[in-house]
Amino acid sequence: MVSNTKILNSVKVSGSVLLAIGMLTFFYSLFANGSSSLIGISIGIIMGAVFIFLMGVFFVATEEMLKTSDKGIHLEPTNKN
Repeated sequence: MVSNTKILNSVKVSGSVLLAIGMLTFFYSLFANGSSSLIGISIGIIMGAVFIFLMGVFFVATEEMLKTSDKGIHLEPTNKN
């Protein structure tokens, strides 16, 4: 569980930093600059931050489910007559 916590914390921090950068860029381009190309870049940064966060959470959840589930196929030996 320690590795899952480290992965989740790193994804949370990197996603929040990218989200903050994207939001600041978006508000700057919308109100101060008025550049439409910078608005597209900032929306891309925001979408990238959300994508990184969701993929990290999905990875941690998948790893946790694989650790707790039974692995392999248990077959009964067949008796040959």
